[in-house]
Amino acid sequence: MVRVPRKLHVKKGDTVEIISGKNKNKRGKVLAVSPKKGMIIVEGVNILKKHQKPRGANQQGGIIKQEGPIYSSKAMLVCKRCNKRTRVGYQILEDKTKVRVCKVCKEVIND
Repeated sequence: MVRVPRKLHVKKGDTVEIISGKNKNKRGKVLAVSPKKGMIIVEGVNILKKHQKPRGANQQGGIIKQEGPIYSSKAMLVCKRCNKRTRVGYQILEDKTKVRVCKVCKEVIND
């Protein structure tokens, strides 16, 4: 049985760095997030080849390269201020909003 996380530490549009596997040390933008499966799709990471038939008269078939999903635990968020990969902390501000915080430079990460 797969453990389902309640909330992922990365969101769509974040920049992440892969920390393990064949794509180790690659950086990319998060294109899609699947919290129920605990997986994310990162731009330029885990490239798969898909064989596609032509659908219709004007569409071409062939081999298409596209990104595949990876587990979110293999990716670490990259802080925009210090440009380092970091763990994510959470902080509650005075106006009762919960924000993500960089553990390296203590800067608030824009949501």
